[in-house]
Amino acid sequence: MKEHYGIEVPMSAARNLTEEHGEAMQNDELTRELRQGGARCVIAEMDGSMVPIVSIESEEKGQKTRGDKRKQRQLGWREARLSVARDPRSITPHFRATIGDPDQAGLQLVECVADAGGGKSTKLHGVGDGAPWIVMQMKKQFGQQANYLIDFYHVSEYLAAAGDLLGDKKKVWLKKQQRRLKANRIKDVLNELKMLELLQQPAQKGMAARLGSGKEEPPATACKRYLENRLNYLDYHRALKARLPISSGEIESGHRWVIQARLKLAGAWWKIDNAQRMLNLRVVRANDEWDNYWLNVRQAAA
Repeated sequence: MKEHYGIEVPMSAARNLTEEHGEAMQNDELTRELRQGGARCVIAEMDGSMVPIVSIESEEKGQKTRGDKRKQRQLGWREARLSVARDPRSITPHFRATIGDPDQAGLQLVECVADAGGGKSTKLHGVGDGAPWIVMQMKKQFGQQANYLIDFYHVSEYLAAAGDLLGDKKKVWLKKQQRRLKANRIKDVLNELKMLELLQQPAQKGMAARLGSGKEEPPATACKRYLENRLNYLDYHRALKARLPISSGEIESGHRWVIQARLKLAGAWWKIDNAQRMLNLRVVRANDEWDNYWLNVRQAAA
């Protein structure tokens, strides 16, 4: 404005306008049911990312703040939940994001699936790190319509930690277990982990003696427990045969460029409402809806 028109705009005005449009982009009327029919398959992913939040207790209670607000603020972290869906035949993702609870994120995922062409006859291919709230929402929102898969590289991290006991043989061992996972030979992987549990016992006793505590779960045991608790979500063979992804890289990269690139700037702290408004702005840009939004604003003002 100053460069082209010679008008200086106060920083507070720019902030207020940004917050106003961020709120206008909020979609509160979320679809609760998919339409009839729909695409044959849609890839659906959800995940959470912690963002820095500042709050003032008196404001949250609706009370008038007295004194220096800086002395009354509380700093913490809140999970921003990102959803994305895409037709496997397309490279165009459809995003939604909320600072709200898992149910809100689940409803947003339904919106993403609908935007990607999904319907009541669509098969959902879900993939992620297996967080309980994500698995719960996949079941709650889609039921038998969805198949959920644990991110292959997330499982590989557990296996890699368990394989540290093998020293130089770790890489060969890890690749062997990965091949078994892709062939759905889960029992063979669990048997290998049982053998590693026997090897880790002497090492664990020595570590406990040095540290004075044996409370930390040994890597082989942790990996075995992780897999045993998620046996229904390890069907990699089916996904690979259908040429569907077995990793959640799309949602992980989405966190970086949709959420974190803006909401996790050094020194930035957000009020809850403003964090949601900024998420709305980021999602509109990510979905390539920016020009359409401003076209609608201009038409409404005409």
